[in-house]
Amino acid sequence: MQKRTLGNSGLEVSAIGLGCMGLSYGYGPASDKAEAIKLIRAAFDRGVTFFDTAEAYAQGANEELLGEALEPFRNDVVIATKFGFQDGDASKGQDSRPERIREVADAALKRLRTDRIDLFYQHRVDANVPIEEVAGAVKELIQQGKVKHFGMSEAGVESIRRAHAVQPVAALQSEYSMWWRQPEKEILPLLEELGIGFVPFSPLGKGFLTGAIDQNTKFDKSDFRNIVPRFSEENRKANQALVDVLKQIAAGLGATPAQVALAWLLAQKPWIVPIPGTTKLHRLEENCGSAAVELSAENLRSIESALSTISVLGDRYPAHLQQRVGK
Repeated sequence: MQKRTLGNSGLEVSAIGLGCMGLSYGYGPASDKAEAIKLIRAAFDRGVTFFDTAEAYAQGANEELLGEALEPFRNDVVIATKFGFQDGDASKGQDSRPERIREVADAALKRLRTDRIDLFYQHRVDANVPIEEVAGAVKELIQQGKVKHFGMSEAGVESIRRAHAVQPVAALQSEYSMWWRQPEKEILPLLEELGIGFVPFSPLGKGFLTGAIDQNTKFDKSDFRNIVPRFSEENRKANQALVDVLKQIAAGLGATPAQVALAWLLAQKPWIVPIPGTTKLHRLEENCGSAAVELSAENLRSIESALSTISVLGDRYPAHLQQRVGK
């Protein structure tokens, strides 16, 4: 698989990464541990070198899973994890106090079975801690060799600028896909200006852009999508129009809708690295294959033209979670 460099950081990763959250948390019951390890190692065998986790994904269990799976080839991969929630619990408020950041780093190093975190993200901006203090705490961890690069997630323009002035931000991780294009307005120009890489999560619209979800789909009771307005039954029905267009384009290219959605992201900027997640080997192989799908300028124009006629309905977060983003 091709490699990409995240902005000016020098951090080189595979063009497609693997978001590991869903193996432990968020989309129904956790995967069987042996099967999850097999999937992570299968990703590595297919050229994936960029793996994403967080303390808040099942309160460290996802980090432990990743640590065990990647231990045999630790020096050949880039591991990203995150800090920023009270007690590592995403249902609680933010906690990015410097002393907490240091605690999380030390605990993550143990769980990940490693001596350094390649990319350490602030999971969400904490309104109670000046961003300069957060960046300063990570800067100290970098000086100590515990962390290699500093990242932010779902941060707004002002926070990114202020943090970057203290400790260069290597990457911003935020949602970005054909059905959530908000970052194009202010975030992408800022990242280009500052030389920061972009790591889109939910690049397949939390599974919707694969074409495998429709108005009749029933999610597990613990699936996060049950509380996402965009995934209400009526909005799923309305938003099918986007998937229909995607299917038409994919058929013309001999690819799948998911592959076109990922290839479209890769075509936006050379420093964009999407991290689709999956629990299934055939989906992993499909996602990896997207790196080989080349969209011509004409393809991109026709996609843009088609997307411009479609309005996606429903907020991407319920109100209480929407308050945490874009700060």
